[in-house]
Amino acid sequence: MVRSVEQRPVTGETVDPRVAGLRSAVARLRRELAGHRVELADREIAEDELAALDAMAVSGAPEVWRLRRSLLLVAGSLGSVSALAEALAAVRHAVELFGPALPPQRPGS
Repeated sequence: MVRSVEQRPVTGETVDPRVAGLRSAVARLRRELAGHRVELADREIAEDELAALDAMAVSGAPEVWRLRRSLLLVAGSLGSVSALAEALAAVRHAVELFGPALPPQRPGS
């Protein structure tokens, strides 16, 4: 069954549009990175962090500071690759929709 991007699942579950957007942006960047055949020194780091971003999105309520940390690692790994810049910007935008990063609270603070 092919479903339009605008259609919602029939199961009655509501999906946070930010989560859907993040998963979509991450999937796009992963596809473009897989198709980018130029040797990249930090490709494995980028791939690992993209997998982490997707896993956080699947969890439902990702911690913003962790999303931003993974984004920073991906951007550091791929930031100079102009062929991936548009897809990377889409991931950055999707992460920003979750709001400002707050540092993790230490117990007793």
